[in-house]
Amino acid sequence: MSHPRTLFDKLWHSHVVAELAPGTALLHVDRHFIHDLQSSVFASLAERKLTVRNPELTVCVADHGISSLPTRRGDELPATAKHLVRMREGSRALRIPIIDANDHAQGIIHVIGPELGLTLPGLLIACGDSHTSTHGAFGALALGIGTTEIVHVLATQTVCVRKPRSLRITVDGKLNPGVEAKDVILALVAQLGTAGATGCAIEYAGVAVRAMDMEARMTLCNLSIEMGANFGMVAPDETTFAYLRDTPNAPQGEHWDQAVTQWRTLATDTHAHFDRKALLDAATVQPQISWGTSPEQTQALDAPLPQPEHQTPAQRSAIDAALAYMGLDAGKPLAGTPVDHVFIGSCANGRLSDLRRAAQLVRGRRIATRTTAWVVPGSQAVRRAAEAEGLDAVFRDAGFEWRAPGCSMCVGVNGDLLKPGQRCVSTSNRNFVGRQGPGVRTHLAGASVAAATALLGHIPASHEMTGLHAPA
Repeated sequence: MSHPRTLFDKLWHSHVVAELAPGTALLHVDRHFIHDLQSSVFASLAERKLTVRNPELTVCVADHGISSLPTRRGDELPATAKHLVRMREGSRALRIPIIDANDHAQGIIHVIGPELGLTLPGLLIACGDSHTSTHGAFGALALGIGTTEIVHVLATQTVCVRKPRSLRITVDGKLNPGVEAKDVILALVAQLGTAGATGCAIEYAGVAVRAMDMEARMTLCNLSIEMGANFGMVAPDETTFAYLRDTPNAPQGEHWDQAVTQWRTLATDTHAHFDRKALLDAATVQPQISWGTSPEQTQALDAPLPQPEHQTPAQRSAIDAALAYMGLDAGKPLAGTPVDHVFIGSCANGRLSDLRRAAQLVRGRRIATRTTAWVVPGSQAVRRAAEAEGLDAVFRDAGFEWRAPGCSMCVGVNGDLLKPGQRCVSTSNRNFVGRQGPGVRTHLAGASVAAATALLGHIPASHEMTGLHAPA
């Protein structure tokens, strides 16, 4: 009888090309994504006189450096336009497929990969972006890599990885009304800390996870990296298969049936060993919002801001610095804090279900006079679907800007920036100092909290959220 194995063990061992050292292996890469700010890899290949081993297994995507202006061409900003030009030239010369700025399938890599069926269970997916972990929601091994590793993947179709420890996070119970996947993962980051899963491959499990649709599972896996994890994943199931069934690059006909049969084996065996385990009761999770400059500095809407004097010296220093940067007072309520800007989008929360949740609150209402608000769909497909449902009109009528797909304000290198001192509630995944512009104060939240903030002009209290969920 074979030894019981975790999902991660099964994925790892199926990709080992060679054991390089104890605990370190050369792994085969099934799918490789390159975004537009990584154009320097083509020059590196040329300098080293290297060829691309499997150009058909790599896809270049314009998402990070392009503007979200509805009239964009892709070359609005000279600093990022040069990357786009080099990516176009490099992909053409090396016969690598490219999804350009205004292509029909364009969008954020971690949104369009699943949409197009380029993300499938059992694959090892690599991309030079830390939130590649998103693709693990499909039972894939999804790895963020650096520039040197990108060149290595292009030349060899392999990547060298030290095997992480396994961590199973079980989310049991039922989520309360108005609580979404972003709230769950922010609560987990706050509970475990930004180093709480360092050197780990996370498998999310439990009743609450199984009840989530694929877009919610993607949000969970997306922020795995914010706990220091190497990977985040969910075992594939009927929900996964239903999502993938009609995607353009999924297996077809009898190949589909064969694939599903194999994908069903990608589940953790009973009694398989995990190096660590963690548990979260879904019923305890309330709508979350970050208050500091790290995703772990997150709390429920109604909680008072922390008081440094109640912490250890190291914690006190971090809290003092974060509160000072954010312009907040220890021990005071965060709810009611005025907000200048709201951003709904990113690879964490720019999918159709996110826009639907936000539109449900916004419909028939207007955003606060002092607040500007953007909706940036995660892909052209999301944009088209949202417009077919009339969501764009809902947002425009409420005073939001309806933008073109891309990373936009999440990454802050594409011209979508705020001014020093401005405060933004954002559905993105990082609230680091200067992430959305020098001196900008970023609060992370889910789509519902972000939409409520835009309507109220301030960070909402839980009772205000309840009131907004009632029909306008």
